[in-house]
Amino acid sequence: MNDAPLTSPSLARADKAPGLRIPLRRMANNQSGTIASVTADGELGLRLREMGLTPGTRLTIQGRAPLQDPVALRVLGCTLTLRNNEAGFIAVDIEQE
Repeated sequence: MNDAPLTSPSLARADKAPGLRIPLRRMANNQSGTIASVTADGELGLRLREMGLTPGTRLTIQGRAPLQDPVALRVLGCTLTLRNNEAGFIAVDIEQE
């Protein structure tokens, strides 16, 4: 039996369609979501945080270079580009339509 309070995060999202958590590098063009976690450490982790890539931030994939690397994303009113190896450190809850 689950005695979790009614305010638990799993119940708080019950009114929304369940999302899917994937690495940012696997998102498709024009796909949107919310950053769930950033697992990069050290200099890279600091750089990602300084760019505003923190948990809870919404983003949209704008496009990719012809060879699929780097990826361009729209976040906080700006367009950023990340290499796929950098984007792999960012987990995103994508929006289900």
